[in-house]
Order: sequence, then C-alpha cells, then structure tokens
Amino acid sequence: MYNNLVLEEEKELLPQVVKLFKERIKESSIDNKDEDNEISAASARTPVGYAIVAAHQFRWFGEVGFPLFSLVIPCALTTLDHWSPAVKGQGMISFIHLAKNVNAAELGWYEDVILDICCRNIACDDMLWHHVVEMSVLVLTSTQQKNPRSSWFEKIMNEMLSHLERQPRDKERYIIWLELIEPVFSAMGLVLLAHFRHIFPLLFQWMHKDDDKTILLVLQRILTITKLTWIRNSPYIERLVDELIITYKEAAMRRVREEIRKDVLQILILLHKPVFLHSLHTHKARHILECEVDLCKGLQFEATWNKYKDDPNLSAIAPSLCSEKMAMVAE
Repeated sequence: MYNNLVLEEEKELLPQVVKLFKERIKESSIDNKDEDNEISAASARTPVGYAIVAAHQFRWFGEVGFPLFSLVIPCALTTLDHWSPAVKGQGMISFIHLAKNVNAAELGWYEDVILDICCRNIACDDMLWHHVVEMSVLVLTSTQQKNPRSSWFEKIMNEMLSHLERQPRDKERYIIWLELIEPVFSAMGLVLLAHFRHIFPLLFQWMHKDDDKTILLVLQRILTITKLTWIRNSPYIERLVDELIITYKEAAMRRVREEIRKDVLQILILLHKPVFLHSLHTHKARHILECEVDLCKGLQFEATWNKYKDDPNLSAIAPSLCSEKMAMVAE
C-alpha cells in the first residue's frame, strides 16, 4: 500500500532515514558492556521514549516492498532486539507487513536471521503475543512452505508449545494461537506427528473450556490434524474418541450445540475412514499401505467406539458411523 504511494524523493531519503531510526533505537538498547546487562543502565544513557518514537516512525516508513525492503530489515531486526515491548511491537508489525507483501524468494535471503529472532521472541510480553505468533506463522510458512521437515518448524513449534504448556490457562494466549496456527499445521502435514505429545494434552484441556469459541477452535484444529496425519496410528486415538464423546454430550448445554456436534461427528467419521483415503488415492502402493494400517488400527477405533455405541445420548452419531462403514465396505 505505502510502496505505491511513496514519493520519489522519499525513496531517495529512505536509506538515510532508516539509518537514523536504527541509531536512535540502539541508543537505549541493552549493551553487553552494561553491568549485569541492566535495562536501567540502558535507559540511563538515553530515554526509551526516543526509541519508541523512532520505532513508530520506522514502522510507517518501513511499509515497503521489493527491492526497498532490504533497506529496512536491519532496522526491523534492531527493534526486535530491543528490551522494550513498545519498540519490539513496531518491528513485529513491520515483519508482518513484509511477510504479506514480499515473496518467499525475496525474503529467503534473510530467512534464518528472521526466524531465529522470531524464535527468541516467542516468550514475550502479553501485549506482543498476537504479533509474535502472526509474524512467526507468516515468515515460517512463507519461507519454509516446501520443506515441512525444516528445523525451523520444529524449533518454533517447540518454543510455542513449551510456552503454552507453562501458561495453559491463559485464555488470550491460547485463543490467539488456535486462531493463527492453522497454516503451520497445513504446511507441516505428517511431521505434526512428532509434536503430538505436546499438542494433544493442551487440546484435550482446552476442549472443555466454558466458552464456545475455544471449543470450536479446538475442534477445527483437531479436524485439520485428523486430515493431515495418521492419528489412528498413534497412542492418542482412544483418548481422542473419549474426549470427543464427552464434548458431544456437553454440547447439549451450549448455544452453539449444533456446530460443536457437527464438528465432532465430522472428526469421528474421518477417524473411522481408512487412513488418508482423502489424500493418498493416487498411488497403488499407498493404497495398499493404507489398507494395511487400517486393518491394524481400525480395531482400535472400533474397540473405543464400542463403549459408546449403545449410549442413548449418542443415538444421532451411530447411524452416521454405520452408514460410513457400509460405504467403505461397498467401495
């Protein structure tokens, strides 16, 4: 947007202006020479208010695209290294703009340093959580989209999940994460299996929160995981079915009961289907593997479902699963 409107003389001034912003922000940054790395020592040298003003001004100037974006990245990195959340936030907003407006090949020259600073800022102040998650998701999926086994997926997911595990009851944080993390799940695909031991305990806990929004978000993320991974080939299948059944029953007391029950039923149907039937139908070898895994793990689902199939409170679910089973046999 700004790049289309900026005047030619402003373009010429950009390198000088950004350099001045960077210097002003660094004046109140923590210096390794300061005793004990004290924030107070940094503030004593230069009032942090100068850095905050410079960061806001930089963010406005920094809304550029290729090829000018290379001029602003060093300054944006400097803002994220600053100790003040008010300064960091402006740098995060700048990177969010760049990730949305610069293609992956252009951003790729700086991907490691940007992703490293994303990782280091995940354990941030509450006021920055939305920005750091959005920035991390955008930069990660833009630069690593074609490489789901990239170490950056593992590092950033581990950092986010560890942070959420330390504060599992922080509603604002887990709502934001559930809303924004979907593109990372989609980009990682099967590799998500490696994170099940951290993801599912959190999802199981959030699935029974008091607010409808959280429940629907959790179910949507579980639906994505079910589509992308061999969840039936994991130790979480039995617990997942149990938690879904509880959620289905609890929905009777909620305003969005129909939406909740629809999502639960959709997940159960996917769990009941042959593994990856929706995505691995193009190769005969994969189809054979699918059938073999299904034979091994289908019994696990059936054993879990058998505990509930005669429950009168679940009478609406059983016909759907039975019809799905008949359709599979017919195929």
